[in-house]
Amino acid sequence: MDSMDELLLARNPDAASTLPYLLLVPLGDGLVFRVKDTWPRTTAVYCHPVARSEWPQEPELVERIALRALARRGAAIDVVADRGREQRSQIVFTRARGRDVVFWQSPRTRKQARPDVRLPTARAAGVAGLEILADAHERYPYRFSAQQATVVKRALPCGDYGVAHGGTLVASVERKSMPDLASSVTSGRLRFALGELAALPRAAVIVEDRYAAIFALTQVRPAVIADAVAELQVRWPNVPIVFAENRRMAEEWTYRFLAAAYAWADSEAPALAAIGLGPSPETATGPAAPEATTAEVRAWARANGLQVPDRGRLRPEVHAVYARSRAPLEE
Repeated sequence: MDSMDELLLARNPDAASTLPYLLLVPLGDGLVFRVKDTWPRTTAVYCHPVARSEWPQEPELVERIALRALARRGAAIDVVADRGREQRSQIVFTRARGRDVVFWQSPRTRKQARPDVRLPTARAAGVAGLEILADAHERYPYRFSAQQATVVKRALPCGDYGVAHGGTLVASVERKSMPDLASSVTSGRLRFALGELAALPRAAVIVEDRYAAIFALTQVRPAVIADAVAELQVRWPNVPIVFAENRRMAEEWTYRFLAAAYAWADSEAPALAAIGLGPSPETATGPAAPEATTAEVRAWARANGLQVPDRGRLRPEVHAVYARSRAPLEE
């Protein structure tokens, strides 16, 4: 096959470059880019355009990708590989932060890309300094760095993120990627998780993908997962399963759901008291909020000028002072 019918990927001979590969696109006299990866599988690949002369006379080829189609369409180059999987991709010429940039993306990475929206920065539900509890066993947790919230790691009885009010866990959110959703559905783990979440006053499951992604699953029959998700929603209607476009949108939704749950818990008891009713059964039956760890209390004590040992248990009066300092935030 003529090399002009292939995408050629070679090792970048410049050892000092942070982009380890060279990509030769057979369009016109040939377009050469320095690239980070050999295909945009999970994320868009940044491409740094260089002169055609930078392509080596004797390149150390890593991969030759046969092409079925290659065409320039506006500010993009459509690439269709002649193979069974990972066929389609696109090289996009765009601008970011005032400069020209080039990205190599696939349909999958395009869906996961940041949507063209600007998220609000105002605090959700009017709650200032919302404290979000993140399960201590959560891998790669949300940081909520773009929201007006702080994150504290605790051992949650269920879910991955929660909020407490008046010493009670009032809401929790279980986070799932699409592969994790499929795995937990087929193994039955999600059924047990929803049963635990349903015992909370407020709870939800957030999926970091679109609902349509269920029908693109290949390791399991999509209809099985779709039917199972529908059945779980019918069985536990008080625990919604919400699909977001990507991780960023899922994090934003989680923040606003937990803030709304905190505001509801904060206003529920005073409202019931004002009309002569007792505490809400929902808030009364919530589990106790997980206690602060010794490390957390130790760090707080040092920050507030209290003398505490470097290791071991803390005196009961230190825990008492910490508890009193937290009470105004929770009541």
